[in-house]
Amino acid sequence: MRTQRQVVDYSLQKRALLRDVRNGKVGTLEVCDASPYLKNAARFHGEPTDERCPICRHDNLTLVHYIYGDELKQSAGQARKLAELPVLAMTLREFQVFVVEVCRSCAWNHLTEQFLLGRDALNADELDRVEAVASASSGRHREAGSSSQRREGRW
Repeated sequence: MRTQRQVVDYSLQKRALLRDVRNGKVGTLEVCDASPYLKNAARFHGEPTDERCPICRHDNLTLVHYIYGDELKQSAGQARKLAELPVLAMTLREFQVFVVEVCRSCAWNHLTEQFLLGRDALNADELDRVEAVASASSGRHREAGSSSQRREGRW
Protein backbone atom coordinates (compact mmCIF):
# COMPACT_ATOMS: atom_id res chain seq x y z
CA MET A 1 0.00 0.00 0.00
CA ARG A 2 1.38 3.35 -1.04
CA THR A 3 0.59 5.24 2.16
CA GLN A 4 1.88 2.59 4.57
CA ARG A 5 4.40 4.03 7.04
CA GLN A 6 5.86 3.60 10.52
CA VAL A 7 5.89 -0.19 10.21
CA VAL A 8 6.71 -2.20 13.34
CA ASP A 9 7.56 -5.86 12.72
CA TYR A 10 7.20 -8.31 15.60
CA SER A 11 8.90 -11.30 13.97
CA LEU A 12 11.84 -11.29 16.41
CA GLN A 13 9.44 -11.33 19.35
CA LYS A 14 7.55 -14.21 17.73
CA ARG A 15 10.76 -16.15 17.17
CA ALA A 16 11.77 -15.71 20.83
CA LEU A 17 8.34 -16.83 22.05
CA LEU A 18 8.37 -19.92 19.84
CA ARG A 19 11.86 -20.78 21.10
CA ASP A 20 10.56 -20.56 24.68
CA VAL A 21 7.62 -22.81 23.79
CA ARG A 22 9.92 -25.42 22.25
CA ASN A 23 12.27 -25.24 25.27
CA GLY A 24 9.36 -25.75 27.65
CA LYS A 25 9.65 -22.34 29.34
CA VAL A 26 6.19 -21.35 28.05
CA GLY A 27 3.28 -23.76 27.77
CA THR A 28 1.18 -24.11 24.63
CA LEU A 29 -1.95 -23.20 26.59
CA GLU A 30 -0.40 -19.81 27.30
CA VAL A 31 0.13 -19.03 23.61
CA CYS A 32 -2.94 -20.78 22.18
CA ASP A 33 -5.43 -18.47 23.82
CA ALA A 34 -7.27 -16.70 20.98
CA SER A 35 -10.59 -15.30 22.12
CA PRO A 36 -13.81 -16.38 20.39
CA TYR A 37 -14.03 -12.86 18.92
CA LEU A 38 -10.58 -13.19 17.36
CA LYS A 39 -11.42 -16.62 15.95
CA ASN A 40 -14.65 -15.26 14.42
CA ALA A 41 -12.76 -12.29 12.97
CA ALA A 42 -10.30 -14.74 11.42
CA ARG A 43 -13.15 -16.74 9.93
CA PHE A 44 -15.14 -13.83 8.49
CA HIS A 45 -12.55 -11.10 7.86
CA GLY A 46 -9.23 -12.94 7.79
CA GLU A 47 -6.85 -13.42 4.92
CA PRO A 48 -5.57 -17.01 4.56
CA THR A 49 -1.82 -17.52 4.25
CA ASP A 50 0.41 -20.36 3.04
CA GLU A 51 2.25 -20.44 6.37
CA ARG A 52 1.57 -23.40 8.69
CA CYS A 53 0.79 -22.84 12.35
CA PRO A 54 4.07 -22.99 14.31
CA ILE A 55 2.39 -24.77 17.23
CA CYS A 56 0.05 -27.45 15.87
CA ARG A 57 1.32 -27.53 12.25
CA HIS A 58 -2.20 -28.64 11.30
CA ASP A 59 -3.76 -25.58 9.61
CA ASN A 60 -2.44 -22.57 7.79
CA LEU A 61 -2.43 -19.24 9.61
CA THR A 62 -4.97 -16.51 8.95
CA LEU A 63 -4.13 -12.79 9.12
CA VAL A 64 -6.64 -10.43 10.74
CA HIS A 65 -6.31 -6.65 10.23
CA TYR A 66 -7.69 -4.48 13.04
CA ILE A 67 -8.07 -0.73 12.48
CA TYR A 68 -7.91 2.09 15.03
CA GLY A 69 -8.07 5.85 14.64
CA ASP A 70 -9.92 8.98 15.72
CA GLU A 71 -11.69 9.44 12.38
CA LEU A 72 -13.09 5.89 12.49
CA LYS A 73 -15.39 6.68 15.44
CA GLN A 74 -17.61 3.58 15.97
CA SER A 75 -15.60 1.55 13.45
CA ALA A 76 -12.43 1.73 15.54
CA GLY A 77 -11.34 -1.69 16.73
CA GLN A 78 -13.07 -3.57 13.93
CA ALA A 79 -11.47 -6.27 11.81
CA ARG A 80 -11.34 -5.47 8.10
CA LYS A 81 -10.44 -7.40 4.99
CA LEU A 82 -7.13 -6.49 3.36
CA ALA A 83 -8.92 -5.25 0.22
CA GLU A 84 -10.77 -2.61 2.28
CA LEU A 85 -7.61 -0.97 3.62
CA PRO A 86 -6.53 0.95 0.47
CA VAL A 87 -10.02 2.44 0.14
CA LEU A 88 -9.93 3.56 3.77
CA ALA A 89 -6.39 4.88 3.31
CA MET A 90 -7.59 7.22 0.56
CA THR A 91 -10.65 8.28 2.57
CA LEU A 92 -9.17 8.90 6.02
CA ARG A 93 -6.28 11.14 7.06
CA GLU A 94 -4.60 8.57 9.31
CA PHE A 95 -5.37 5.31 11.08
CA GLN A 96 -3.43 2.50 12.73
CA VAL A 97 -3.54 -1.11 11.49
CA PHE A 98 -2.64 -4.07 13.69
CA VAL A 99 -2.09 -7.42 11.95
CA VAL A 100 -2.64 -10.55 14.03
CA GLU A 101 -1.95 -14.08 12.85
CA VAL A 102 -4.37 -16.73 14.08
CA CYS A 103 -4.57 -20.49 13.85
CA ARG A 104 -8.22 -21.46 13.72
CA SER A 105 -7.40 -25.00 14.92
CA CYS A 106 -5.29 -24.56 18.06
CA ALA A 107 -6.04 -20.84 18.78
CA TRP A 108 -2.41 -19.67 18.41
CA ASN A 109 -2.33 -15.91 17.91
CA HIS A 110 0.39 -13.34 17.72
CA LEU A 111 0.67 -9.69 16.71
CA THR A 112 2.84 -9.76 13.59
CA GLU A 113 3.03 -6.08 12.63
CA GLN A 114 1.48 -2.66 12.97
CA PHE A 115 1.58 0.35 10.67
CA LEU A 116 -0.08 3.64 9.82
CA LEU A 117 -2.19 4.26 6.74
CA GLY A 118 -3.95 7.32 5.41
CA ARG A 119 -3.87 10.35 3.14
CA ASP A 120 -1.45 12.30 5.34
CA ALA A 121 1.46 10.49 3.67
CA LEU A 122 0.52 11.76 0.20
CA ASN A 123 2.08 14.91 -1.23
CA ALA A 124 -0.12 17.67 -2.72
CA ASP A 125 0.02 16.37 -6.32
CA GLU A 126 -0.90 12.82 -5.31
CA LEU A 127 -3.70 14.14 -3.10
CA ASP A 128 -5.07 16.21 -6.01
CA ARG A 129 -5.12 13.09 -8.24
CA VAL A 130 -6.89 11.04 -5.56
CA GLU A 131 -9.50 13.74 -5.04
CA ALA A 132 -10.01 14.11 -8.81
CA VAL A 133 -10.59 10.37 -9.20
CA ALA A 134 -12.91 10.31 -6.19
CA SER A 135 -14.99 13.25 -7.41
CA ALA A 136 -15.16 11.87 -10.96
CA SER A 137 -16.30 8.48 -9.75
CA SER A 138 -18.96 9.99 -7.50
CA GLY A 139 -20.32 12.16 -10.32
CA ARG A 140 -19.54 15.48 -8.63
CA HIS A 141 -17.72 18.32 -10.29
CA ARG A 142 -14.65 19.77 -8.65
CA GLU A 143 -14.83 23.18 -7.11
CA ALA A 144 -12.72 25.96 -8.53
CA GLY A 145 -9.17 25.80 -7.19
CA SER A 146 -7.17 22.74 -6.37
CA SER A 147 -7.02 21.19 -2.92
CA SER A 148 -3.38 22.27 -2.59
CA GLN A 149 -4.45 25.86 -3.12
CA ARG A 150 -7.18 25.46 -0.51
CA ARG A 151 -4.75 23.96 2.02
CA GLU A 152 -2.32 26.84 1.54
CA GLY A 153 -5.11 29.41 1.71
CA ARG A 154 -4.68 30.52 -1.91
CA TRP A 155 -8.11 30.75 -3.49
